[in-house]
Amino acid sequence: MRSLIFALALAAAIPQAHAADLIGFWDKPQHGGNSFNRLPPDQAYFDALRGYGASWVRLSYDKWKPQKRDFLIGTADKYEGLVASDVKTLKTVLDRADKAGLKVVIAPLSLPGMRWAQNNGDKFDGRLWQDKAYWAETAAFWRDLAAQLKDHPAVAAYNIVNEPAPEKNNGLAEHADTAAMQAWYARQKGSARDLPAFYETVIKAIREVDPATPVMADAGWYAAADAFSYWPGPLSDGRVLYSFHMYEPYAATSGPNMKREKPYQYPGMVPYGDTGENWDAARVKAYLAQPVQWADSHGIARNRVVAGEFGCMRRLPFCTQYLEDVLAPLDADKLHWAFYSFREDAWDGMDYELGAGKVNWKYWDAMEKNEPDPVRRKATPEFEPISRRLSASK
Repeated sequence: MRSLIFALALAAAIPQAHAADLIGFWDKPQHGGNSFNRLPPDQAYFDALRGYGASWVRLSYDKWKPQKRDFLIGTADKYEGLVASDVKTLKTVLDRADKAGLKVVIAPLSLPGMRWAQNNGDKFDGRLWQDKAYWAETAAFWRDLAAQLKDHPAVAAYNIVNEPAPEKNNGLAEHADTAAMQAWYARQKGSARDLPAFYETVIKAIREVDPATPVMADAGWYAAADAFSYWPGPLSDGRVLYSFHMYEPYAATSGPNMKREKPYQYPGMVPYGDTGENWDAARVKAYLAQPVQWADSHGIARNRVVAGEFGCMRRLPFCTQYLEDVLAPLDADKLHWAFYSFREDAWDGMDYELGAGKVNWKYWDAMEKNEPDPVRRKATPEFEPISRRLSASK
């Protein structure tokens, strides 16, 4: 009888130990990169990222060739179950990351009722934020996916959705002040645009099959660093990581700036919100302080705050300085971060190993033929602010 009681007690303790291990990965700052490739990454890809010193990768699969309309979910128009062949592909990629010694955060770009714009004729799909029927389908999807992945040793978190934007076309301007954000949320609470409530719904479904794996929740307005401002407090689950993305001032750091006759400069005066502002290291630091201050005010530990993406167009002459100015406050606050992006085979704009020059024509030729990217990468001055910090993490 004693042995039976001991065995039952031991079995009951195992899930709790498993949960502590998973969330424990995030107890100290973790640094990594984003993988948004059109082909499932091979072993050399993950080995190279790990070789720089990265500890995790934020993995999106939405560019991979799907068995049906949309990878893994079948179709964003109506979820009816996971696509088995797509699940197999995803698990194979996770195995490669695990072999390289990397943890993985799964980051869907599409959900039921929200097809990623680049897979949707460049049109924003906001059905998820208009009809709670898609909340139920998304909850079912994540319940199914968590059941498949909960025991995979590489998976360190489920990033429920990349860059949600329930505010878009719904009466709240980007980068509105805190009072305006809070007033907007007071009007939306309980509706299909209630982002915290959406997360609570999905997390509840995940916990039905997986009590342990952490979840990552992006802020609204495309994961803007100021968009936690209207959240009344933390989510109820104790294993949530709060994530934001950093490309501000977007008018200067993004692709369209490359096409301007007189590109915006950094540091310098750049359009932002309804006006223009002078952006420099101090302004970047102040902007990045907002999610930290929000977390501090609600008793959320800083090791639960993540800069899930950041970057700038590598060919802009100020990009290296911008990356340094972003990383300095992230590290000072001991936040987790993942740069955008590592060896992307679908877009070269933020692939810092390519330096500041034009990409080799073979890159575009391989993309047109849907073949593996043949362009060799190397450490460059443009990558140095990131690679130096990754190396220090080894």
